[in-house]
Amino acid sequence: MQHASGPSVVVITGIMASGKSTVAQLLAERFPRSVHVRGDVFRRMVVSGRVEKNPGEDAEADAQLRLRYRASAAAVGVYAEAGWTVVVQDVILGDYLDAYLEFLSVRPVHVVVLAPRPEVVAVREAGRIKSGYSEGGWTVDGLDAVLRGETPRRGLWLDTSELSPAETVDVILARLHEARVVS
Repeated sequence: MQHASGPSVVVITGIMASGKSTVAQLLAERFPRSVHVRGDVFRRMVVSGRVEKNPGEDAEADAQLRLRYRASAAAVGVYAEAGWTVVVQDVILGDYLDAYLEFLSVRPVHVVVLAPRPEVVAVREAGRIKSGYSEGGWTVDGLDAVLRGETPRRGLWLDTSELSPAETVDVILARLHEARVVS
């Protein structure tokens, strides 16, 4: 379903501190009728028994991550089916990207991958109040390797190293047709 006000769904992904939250919020603000779904909210809803997805395979962490993605995709569907443009952002890397796209019930879907250089992400991370890399076993370089080496090349990939969040949104809007992955 293409809305007169914009695309049905825009998925914004990238590694931690790549600018997903800021860019998603600014992008959503550019549509007249939009929703910003923050994937991390679904992770934080788990009060007891949460297992974080860290390097290496852990069946329970994998199951919880897939559950989080399914819950997020369901929320996206509720809003999009009601006629809202939905901008959803989360760390969705590797084979999980294709799984997430399968969880989505609405069309069209656009994917934007924010891929600033790792050294830029490290500087951004150092300046943030929250710290995603201090919890668990991920490093900027390690997560960036998953992004660049294991994530399918779907949608629009942007090196945002030299772009402000507002400039990034301008590029996304100008090149949104390149981000369309599911009609």
